[in-house]
Amino acid sequence: MALFDAAPPSRPPLAASAQDLSDAEFAELDELLAGIPEPLEPLDAVMLDGFIAGVLVQPELIDAERWLPHVFDAGGHRWGEAEPGPEQIRVRELIARRYAAMNRSLAEFGGFDPLILEPDEAGEGEAAEAPPASADEAPAAAADEPPLDPITRAILPWVAGFEFAASIFPALYELDDDAVATTLTRLYRFLPAEGAEEEATAALLAKERPLATLDAAIEEVIVCVAELYDLTAQERYQVETVRRATPKVGRNDPCPCGSGRKFKVCHGAGTA
Repeated sequence: MALFDAAPPSRPPLAASAQDLSDAEFAELDELLAGIPEPLEPLDAVMLDGFIAGVLVQPELIDAERWLPHVFDAGGHRWGEAEPGPEQIRVRELIARRYAAMNRSLAEFGGFDPLILEPDEAGEGEAAEAPPASADEAPAAAADEPPLDPITRAILPWVAGFEFAASIFPALYELDDDAVATTLTRLYRFLPAEGAEEEATAALLAKERPLATLDAAIEEVIVCVAELYDLTAQERYQVETVRRATPKVGRNDPCPCGSGRKFKVCHGAGTA
């Protein structure tokens, strides 16, 4: 059973339980995730925020029970679902509210406020966390790499969470859409380049779209996610047309039963 509805949101006043998380609640969520016992390896609150965005921009609606296990463990192993305790219930409630608030903000206002920490908040001397290589591998810190600039260090964990979601649910990559591919390239500029081609692309982006401040980089993240959300909306919310196996019979047409009488006085007599 899904925990929350992913349909396009409406505009009535929000109940307290449907409002976005406060700073204190984001800190509480991060603490709850950090408290998940080993051997599970959960995302932290910042990577979770990017992960949720990566789920929301998919060209399909993804049930929460498909992606939640990867929040609690990078390999998708389940946590506390047989007999959920207070911690499991609370963390799911907080995640559900953040998911709903981000979806609502993207749908109604074409933007959102990502949870990205200032470099000093993330730890000036710490290496940024690298994205998981696959759904079966936990996040691992990069080794023997040159130190990242402060802007990249602040943005990378969030984008790594987004990329992790896209790697688990690759429908976004499978779209034959140049606009989607271009926007993803812009967003992934904050991830470590793998190979000469990605390094060249990153260098070209840095020249054509320089991001001199953290605020400019955050704005670039918001714009990229909002564009992806719009580009995939038609497929995500498409309604399948129900086609009749047989032609519709009018009330004044001959009844298909072969009686010779009109449908309205034969088998259609009971219909309005």
